[in-house]
Amino acid sequence: MDRPGRRTARHRHTAPADPAHPAHPAVGAATSLLDAYAPGDHFLATPGRTLLARGPGRHVPHDERPLTARVDATLAAAAAGQESPVVIGAIPFDHTAPAALSVPESVRTAPALASDPLIALPATAPTAGTWEIRQVPEPEIYGKGVAAAVERMWRGEFSKVVLARTLELTSDAPVDLPAMLQRLARRDPSGYTFALPTAPGRTLIGASPELLVSRHGKQVIANPLAGSTPRSADLAEDVRRAATLLESVKDLHEHAVVVDAVHQALAAHCTELTVPARPTLIRTATMWHLSTTVTGTLRSPDTSALELALALHPTPAVCGTPTQTARQVIAETEPFDRDFFTGVVGWGNAEGDGDWVVTIRCAEAEERTLRLYAGAGVVAASEPEAETAETAAKFRTFLSAVGAEL
Repeated sequence: MDRPGRRTARHRHTAPADPAHPAHPAVGAATSLLDAYAPGDHFLATPGRTLLARGPGRHVPHDERPLTARVDATLAAAAAGQESPVVIGAIPFDHTAPAALSVPESVRTAPALASDPLIALPATAPTAGTWEIRQVPEPEIYGKGVAAAVERMWRGEFSKVVLARTLELTSDAPVDLPAMLQRLARRDPSGYTFALPTAPGRTLIGASPELLVSRHGKQVIANPLAGSTPRSADLAEDVRRAATLLESVKDLHEHAVVVDAVHQALAAHCTELTVPARPTLIRTATMWHLSTTVTGTLRSPDTSALELALALHPTPAVCGTPTQTARQVIAETEPFDRDFFTGVVGWGNAEGDGDWVVTIRCAEAEERTLRLYAGAGVVAASEPEAETAETAAKFRTFLSAVGAEL
């Protein structure tokens, strides 16, 4: 065995590679779970691990008990006949509504998708097909909603609201969920990719860039995103847009509001918190985002990742501020139910560890239909045309995955 720091020989004789036994255990480990996904499974990929869960298992019930208590009870019941059970699924934007959380019969895990060299192989291109697209609301109506919210902000009623719109896509063929998941995962393998059943025949599928909170042992991490701009295919223009975002007074203010809310929510549960003074940038295939990674040390080992997630949700990044006023504005302005959009997806175990992610860049699939969601943070400096364009850019993640254009 080579010791750390010791020089080793530059030339070694190695045996021919055996394709049945990869040279590195990470080769094919994560992508095999991605390839094995079938509708009805629970699939979740994070920057730390890849999970594929199967079997009806135990559904977390909806009753008068707090959600954390219901999850704990379901995990405890499963532990009687199952080693190391985990809960996995989705929580809606209105977390008082029924969640789609289960403790499946079996869970297979692997390292992160980004660590698997095979993730670099391209996904199959979408097959040619016809998509009928209906915008809800129409861009002009959405823009009027943004303008009305800005006017109310100038009157001092509230300081931010996130307004969303949807695309309803209908195909002449059933939605190919496995192929769609492959394209989403291979396009942004370092993000959070998921396909989770939310009702019989209905699947929540997406590729979110935003970690709400992660808890492993006593370490807590949150990564709020707020303030964004579309990517450009031209390298020079793409760099210019990124640099402009880092200096945008409007976007920096929007981001600071979210980071402050995350800081305050976590402070009640952590003995130490580190909050960087300025955001950095992260990118997806379609967007640049302002990003701040908040880290902390948990005060009590009894506080689970799910409890932290519910304390944070909804952040101003997906709702607004003040929260209750923003919720009311959303209800008055958006002509649809958000359902699981801007809710939370993730996993947790009986020890309290887990990863919970903000449910954005997502769609709900059912038979031949897809409902896509995208939102934009509206502040007093917002312009209706710019916010409408931002939602259109965010739709591109999914439109490209199904071969449709707006």
